[in-house]
Amino acid sequence: MKKIVLLTIFIFLSFLFSQTDPDPMRFYSGTSGDEVFIENFLHWDQKNTYQRSGILFVGSSSIRKWPTARYFGKLPIINRGFGGSHISDVNYYFNSIVAIYKPRIIVLYAGDNDIDSKKTPEQVLADYKDFVALVHRDLPKTKIIYLPIKPSPSRWSMWNNMKQANSLIKMYIDSDKTQYYSDTATPMLDITGKPYSDLFVSDSLHLSEKGYDLWSKVLTFTLDSLTMLERPKIFGW
Repeated sequence: MKKIVLLTIFIFLSFLFSQTDPDPMRFYSGTSGDEVFIENFLHWDQKNTYQRSGILFVGSSSIRKWPTARYFGKLPIINRGFGGSHISDVNYYFNSIVAIYKPRIIVLYAGDNDIDSKKTPEQVLADYKDFVALVHRDLPKTKIIYLPIKPSPSRWSMWNNMKQANSLIKMYIDSDKTQYYSDTATPMLDITGKPYSDLFVSDSLHLSEKGYDLWSKVLTFTLDSLTMLERPKIFGW
């Protein structure tokens, strides 16, 4: 009888540990063909140099697919977007993909997948507040630029919740001088209040070149305003 009990416990523990990811630095988006491993960033950093006090882009696939070097080539840009991620995932890997670079400015786009995964606007806000708390703790001089959740045809049924999450986050941002809300979402809507279809590729979710043209134009205005104020302290300008 004792052997049976021990065998049962062993089988249970084996099952339990088999359900956990043995590598905490490996992120699976759960989306076929869109998996990015955090360890790839670490390997790159070990073999390459990067400029500290730069501008860090972080978040989900809208960041990962953004050709930031082409649009912002004159600025010290680091892109650490990973597809399928939530704000909570960025928080989980904060030390490895944010704090390590000691950026002066962080551009964050996330929340899209959060709402798609049935998180409430209030949960998205709470996760964003956690992100800000991490930045304030480890990078107290760093500015945060938040890009609102985008309106997309494929997730149009979720737009009300996305819009509410954006509104909650904007109200929170407005209370803190270290945060900025760069409104890339509103210009994506036509006069009927629906998203322009040509801003997206065939999946009606990810941005087309025209979509990134728009985002880059809006963000450039925010960056210009911010870097003009911070220029003596950022990049040594």
